[in-house]
Amino acid sequence: MLSALLSTAEIDRLGTSDGTAVLVRRGHDPQAGVAVISGGGSGHEPAHAGFLGDGMLAAAVPGSLFASPPVSAVLEAIRAVTGPAGCVLIIKNYTGDRLNFGLAAERAREEGLDVRTVLVADDVSLPEIEQPRGLAGTVLVHKVAGHLAAAGASVEQVAEAAQRIADGLRTIGLALTPATLPGEDTEPTRGAELGLGIHNEPGAREVDVDGAAGAVQQVLDALDADEFVRTSEHGVVAVLNDLGGCSPQEGLVLTHELLDRLGRDAVTRLLGPARLMTSLDMHGFSVTLAPASEELVAALDAPTTAPGWVRPSSPCARRRFRAVG
Repeated sequence: MLSALLSTAEIDRLGTSDGTAVLVRRGHDPQAGVAVISGGGSGHEPAHAGFLGDGMLAAAVPGSLFASPPVSAVLEAIRAVTGPAGCVLIIKNYTGDRLNFGLAAERAREEGLDVRTVLVADDVSLPEIEQPRGLAGTVLVHKVAGHLAAAGASVEQVAEAAQRIADGLRTIGLALTPATLPGEDTEPTRGAELGLGIHNEPGAREVDVDGAAGAVQQVLDALDADEFVRTSEHGVVAVLNDLGGCSPQEGLVLTHELLDRLGRDAVTRLLGPARLMTSLDMHGFSVTLAPASEELVAALDAPTTAPGWVRPSSPCARRRFRAVG
């Protein structure tokens, strides 16, 4: 995946002393404005390298499979793309990411760089835990931060807006089978689960799935989607994320069920069905909901050269046409 991106996208790889990959957007000028940086374990492609591009990330730092990149690599990325305007680190809420990105930010500040951090914790499948995980909603935060940075916003403005969007997200996934790790038996040992993590962690609970309609309804019930839609004044942004193993046909059927249940008029923007934040070949999907604020919609509609980004659509009420003849 990394080699393919380097050969087809406007991405450069920096050398590091420990051999860790640090990827930067080709042509990025540290003097031009705020830089947006993200990263995390591999296995989630196109995240995060696929979101390098004008209007999104300036640098991405991939770790090993499902493992956070080391502090040294994150620090190299900060140094490579950060100029006088500063940078914003977008961090998924996992212990390794919080620790390694946080330490790198501290060291960069000691070097005189203005570094802000944004924490994404959009998983609502386990409401009782103190540190919810960062999931596919992270991609929306990438887009908001990248859009504002490209528009010339200050580092404070970029960080505040990105955190505001992150705090309004909610995501839950459902999978029929977990991811197959390299070297593991391909015969699944777990059944359908609701609330899985993208690092192949077990779900919040096992579920019985009765087709696409039942799967989508279970996710929306867990998201408390009816109440979320009712209290979102300007409608919602919905993301239908393929966790890695869904076929195109399955994605389209899931989309139909999602829009039917949310109500097409309630969905201001729909992103997907698409692979945005995957978990290797996990046969499942996640749904992210966010209030359709003006700043979020403007950011989603703005252009970007990031190869992994999928342009959102604007669902509308289904129209019935009279048969001709």
